[in-house]
Amino acid sequence: MMRPLQERLRDELNQLRQEGRLRTLPVPGERKGAWLMHDGCRLLNLSSNDYLGIGSDTELLEGYLEKCRADSGEHWMASTSSRLLVGNHHLYDELESRLAALYSREGALVFNSGYHANTGILPALAGRHDLILSDRLNHASIIDGARISDATFMRYRHLDYAHLEELLETAMERYRQVFIVTESVFSMDGDVVDLARLVELKRKYGAMLILDEAHGVGTFGTGGLGVSESSGLVDSVDLIIGTFGKAFASTGAYAVMDGLTREYLLNTMRPLIFTTALPPMVLGWSAFVLEHQCGMQQERRALQQSAAMLRQELQAAGLEVLGESHIVPVLMGSNDRAVDVAAALRRNGVLALPIRPPTVPRGTARIRFSLRADLSDGDLRHVAMLLAKEAS
Repeated sequence: MMRPLQERLRDELNQLRQEGRLRTLPVPGERKGAWLMHDGCRLLNLSSNDYLGIGSDTELLEGYLEKCRADSGEHWMASTSSRLLVGNHHLYDELESRLAALYSREGALVFNSGYHANTGILPALAGRHDLILSDRLNHASIIDGARISDATFMRYRHLDYAHLEELLETAMERYRQVFIVTESVFSMDGDVVDLARLVELKRKYGAMLILDEAHGVGTFGTGGLGVSESSGLVDSVDLIIGTFGKAFASTGAYAVMDGLTREYLLNTMRPLIFTTALPPMVLGWSAFVLEHQCGMQQERRALQQSAAMLRQELQAAGLEVLGESHIVPVLMGSNDRAVDVAAALRRNGVLALPIRPPTVPRGTARIRFSLRADLSDGDLRHVAMLLAKEAS
């Protein structure tokens, strides 16, 4: 006899609860700089992706709204159509042209989200005669995009380029095209890809290299273009994906590429073809903050210096700290311990959320600090002291 759906769902939710993995939606309150109201308490926010502080810059927002008032009729709140019908506002063309120019590429496309980008690009480009090689710790959107495609899909061990080369050697002459796909800054471990090594491998084996810079744009590179810029390898990556939803404090994502690939994606990428376009109000804001962040070199330096200092303080306290970027994960091990320590931090005025499976592997639950450029050394030393006390 078929088991009733509601009974099965209840049992699975109870199992998640027992494992310390049941999730609920928080309702944060007012945000002011690095602080926000949460459950009636003012907390230091170390769980946001607003790395440069743009999202809480009220002066910048007012400047954009003033521009919108001056450009009457240009910044609608809705597009009401897909881009291929009547949703392709001229702000799309201007934003994509500017992105292509910044990266010195022939073309760019703007998408509704990073998830749209990754679940659309891979299935469009990779078919049943192709192979996708993905870093094991790539974001779920990359994994889902690879699974949706008709291509053979394999994962290489995290940042293990010897393993990747073994897979590339095996794939020689067996596939029409091999795609290497990786993040630049890994969101859960905070570590950074060796892009020079990947470029070397893609050239040696004739692979196509796709780089997701979701956590790299805004935070790395002189102009905030990401790890590809800071490594001096923008021209060596076939397709670079960035997001507006993190350091750029907007909505949507983009990819830069050659002109032929752009035309092909425009005609074959399902999440682009069958999705209502972004509102002009959002496109205008994305273009506005893109220009603004290009000059935020001081904030980028402050962000990485703060991360290095916090990592040093936590390691000195005997804690196991991962990564080398502005994302600073501290391993707790069990789900219950991560949840308990995060709760203790909240009671002491710090919001740093626990990260648990399936987001990370079993047994590696962690507290993940997501830093901002406007945090003070005093704030971070206080956080390190609290965590050392509560995690002991």
